[in-house]
Amino acid sequence: MRKSTAFKAIAPKPPSFPSLVQQFFTEYLVAQRAVSPRTVACYRDALMLFLDFASHKLGKAPTAMKLDDIQPDLIMAFLDHLEHERHNAIRSRNLRLTALRAFLKFAGRRDVDSLHVVERTLAVPMKRFERPMLGFLTREEMIAVLGQPGSSWSSQRDHLLLAMLYNTGARVSEIIGVRVIDVVLEGAACVHLQGKGRKQRSVPLWKTTLLEIRAWLRLNPTLRGEAALLPNRDGRAMSRSNVAQRLDLAVARASTQEPSILKKRVSPHTLRHTTAMHLLQSGVPFNVIALWLGHESATTTHRYVEADLSMKEKALARLAPPDTSMRRFRAPDSLMRFLQTL
Repeated sequence: MRKSTAFKAIAPKPPSFPSLVQQFFTEYLVAQRAVSPRTVACYRDALMLFLDFASHKLGKAPTAMKLDDIQPDLIMAFLDHLEHERHNAIRSRNLRLTALRAFLKFAGRRDVDSLHVVERTLAVPMKRFERPMLGFLTREEMIAVLGQPGSSWSSQRDHLLLAMLYNTGARVSEIIGVRVIDVVLEGAACVHLQGKGRKQRSVPLWKTTLLEIRAWLRLNPTLRGEAALLPNRDGRAMSRSNVAQRLDLAVARASTQEPSILKKRVSPHTLRHTTAMHLLQSGVPFNVIALWLGHESATTTHRYVEADLSMKEKALARLAPPDTSMRRFRAPDSLMRFLQTL
């Protein structure tokens, strides 16, 4: 009996490394996940840094690289390069690693032959780091930073900027992105904020903030519709560095009234922490503060409790201390004595 000729299915050729990189951005991040342009830029920067490092380390151009070239040792060397030569913080290092992991997971599904290499590289761990205590201003310090609006155009804009940061607890990227149409002045006054991951939320406005916005719009009748509510002199939205500079001026002015503020590092994000802390101290529930700030998880909001020593002291005062006397510990044998000396 003659054997029939078997037709072997020809396995499709895996995509090249440059194709995998292009597909990761165009097909996966943009078309499938529809991530924000800021996220795309973050992943792009991470890949560019890694490919530049890898090309020098491997002695080949990025277009000539293969997925098999990305070994755990190469990634660890890249992460060390970020920390020790580029002086990146551990958080920045971990963010770069997150971007690499996302790309490798995507590439492993497209190039199955290299899946074993991808699995090894994905085992490179994130680095742990100490979370610093959240910095925030006292009520008196915050009032001093706000001050009183001056007569100049920039002074009135800066006062409204700081008032809205404190009122809303917005990230600096959210506040500079506020347009005139994002502010609701009638009925339940509020401002619509565009947060991380294109998430939108509405935050109510104090009556004082509402009156200041109305006065600002009367002073600038050309501001309407899609125009930035808080523009620079050229009429465009303020930059992050511009906001930081204006805040530095306000802090320097406030230090004459509240010298304690000089001991603190005050950034636009500090005002966000200040809003959250003052809400917490006023008895606002965690879930409401999480919604106010746009936190995905209430776990993030719990960090403000850790930072507020006065709340802990009040809680401790409600608990009577135990009536016990301490005795000196004595190690019972040589092994315990050894351990005690460590």
